[in-house]
Amino acid sequence: MPKAELLDPQGKAVAGALSRTGHAAISGVRVGKRFELTVDGPIDDAVRAEVAALAEHVLSNSVIEDVVGIHYEQSNAELAGEAAEHHDGYDAPAGETH
Repeated sequence: MPKAELLDPQGKAVAGALSRTGHAAISGVRVGKRFELTVDGPIDDAVRAEVAALAEHVLSNSVIEDVVGIHYEQSNAELAGEAAEHHDGYDAPAGETH
């Protein structure tokens, strides 16, 4: 992948094309040896289906390429929200972790 601080004109072009074709949930794209898509909002079943369809029909050439995997990562804010929701009320004593 190109370094984060470098411009990615190919990713910007793909993101623009996806936006123009009605894929408003995708807000950013980085292109290297893989595609990285940024999604605004929660990743629900509809977004997962949209991303799978994009990978299969738009971002890859099915004649010569296979989609080998789709991976989802959560932002730190989402992870913190989930941790707060699942707090069991037990706090480990200082210096002790579980």
